[in-house]
Amino acid sequence: MPKSTKSGAAKHSELPSTLQRSDEKAQRTYAHTYDSAMEQYDGDERRANQTAFAALKHTHEKVGDHWEPKQEWGPSDAHAERGRDDPHPTAGGVDANASKEHLYELARRLDVKGRSSMTKDELVQALQKANDRASARARAD
Repeated sequence: MPKSTKSGAAKHSELPSTLQRSDEKAQRTYAHTYDSAMEQYDGDERRANQTAFAALKHTHEKVGDHWEPKQEWGPSDAHAERGRDDPHPTAGGVDANASKEHLYELARRLDVKGRSSMTKDELVQALQKANDRASARARAD
């Protein structure tokens, strides 16, 4: 099922819940990429979803239960830099390529305990967990 209308707007009801709580640009990016990928990959929904999230992660980062515009456009982690077949794990929407200061600020916003003594990699992992918890809480509401 297409994720965008003929006029180009994202179909809110067709979007993943984290995108329903995100800005219009994030919704459009995901929806247009998904629709294009469905045509390109002969209706393979899993691959279209992966492609759409990969495109979204170049412009947005996951913060809690939604997506926010990134400070700088580009791949969000080693997996995104190297492509779909790269063995590195994805950072789940966390912009692992952002500065440690930026990650620390996000951890502060999400009230991650112990953030002041964490390394950059530990902050990325803690943010992934905080994002997952926030998304689960939002879905339960």
